Amino acid sequence: MCRCIMTGKVFEERKALMKMKCRVLAAVLAMAMLAPWVAWADEDAAKARAILEKNKLAVATVKLVVKQKFSMFGMGSEENESKMDITGTVIGPDGLIVVALSSTDPMAIYRSMMPSMLDEGLQMDSELSDVKILAEDGSEIPAQVILRDNDLDLAFVRPKEKPVQPWPHIDLRNDAKPELLDKLVALNRLGKAANRAYSLSYEWVEAIVDKPRTFYVPGTQITNSTQGSPVFSLDGKIVGVIVIRAIKDSDSGGGLFGMSDAVTPIILPAADILEGVQQAPPFTEGDATTPAPETH
Repeated sequence: MCRCIMTGKVFEERKALMKMKCRVLAAVLAMAMLAPWVAWADEDAAKARAILEKNKLAVATVKLVVKQKFSMFGMGSEENESKMDITGTVIGPDGLIVVALSSTDPMAIYRSMMPSMLDEGLQMDSELSDVKILAEDGSEIPAQVILRDNDLDLAFVRPKEKPVQPWPHIDLRNDAKPELLDKLVALNRLGKAANRAYSLSYEWVEAIVDKPRTFYVPGTQITNSTQGSPVFSLDGKIVGVIVIRAIKDSDSGGGLFGMSDAVTPIILPAADILEGVQQAPPFTEGDATTPAPETH
């Protein structure tokens, strides 16, 4: 009897030991399976940091002073002036910067989506009264908007004085065309509260629209990327710049509600931006010159 009891205890102990060994083996196997994924993640992060280091001088902060006028249905008008910092991408050695037009004129989105309300007396106008490019040392370089493209939500900003030395910039011809669910890297320069630090964000291609023109729809996850941020493939090629696509929404009835389906952030391909660059007026011989800043 005692022998049977002891044998039962030994059996239970061996059973417990076997379970523990199985759990340890399962944990080891899980770690072995996860190791390549961790390595790939580390490799992607290293690539992203290298992209930032190579291109951060081409991420611009543009300071704007915007005058806005608002009136509705004969009820009088209201005017105000606001200061804004927006992100842009330097795309030319002459300091040419591409920004999202909607960043320079926030009212433009509402005007494009609510033409019926404009016909009924609603007016929303804005005007840029001052444009400057913020340099790394804190100095501000006088600039101007030289070209606008309402269809693509693009505006091109350039220093008023021609730079003596070429500015660091991104070559739009060295571009990439991503596929669905490709992992991309977006660059940005943060605001005063973050001490103008540079930031990196992952973006994923969740949709590719090919009509009426090709553009990429990023995911809806919250990141530090914003309008005007350049977006790269992991091999360091430029994909495009983040802008806003807005369409007229007849289903919204012209109101401010229910318009979420009529506006979305997109990545506009570099090739489309390059077409706009070719329309930008060149500096004239009489333009003054100014030294290139350390960074823009």
